[in-house]
Amino acid sequence: MAAGGDEDRDWQRLDKWLWCARVAKTRAECSRLVARGAVRLNRQPVDKPHARIRPGDVMTLALGGPERGTVKVWRVLSLALRRGPAPEARALYEDLTRPASAEAAPPQVPPQAPPAEP
Repeated sequence: MAAGGDEDRDWQRLDKWLWCARVAKTRAECSRLVARGAVRLNRQPVDKPHARIRPGDVMTLALGGPERGTVKVWRVLSLALRRGPAPEARALYEDLTRPASAEAAPPQVPPQAPPAEP
């Protein structure tokens, strides 16, 4: 058996998983994303596309560049068998990201009824 025989059963390369999860159109783009430091795995910075990812890992992704950056936090639910359609890709992770509106919006205060006229 080859040294990588457990890959895709117990663990998967980070760049391959990101590609299957449809983070980018090509696996090379996913590798560059990791190499430039846009990914953290279990709070630790990762810069190696061959880093091992397992179900239960929590990933932080900085996407979109500095001008319109988006930060996503995902929990890995399963390893990818293939790069399938978007619904299949979304089943690979649980999105733990808080909605931006919840972070920026002030607390909701119920409107007060106008005073009754005598």
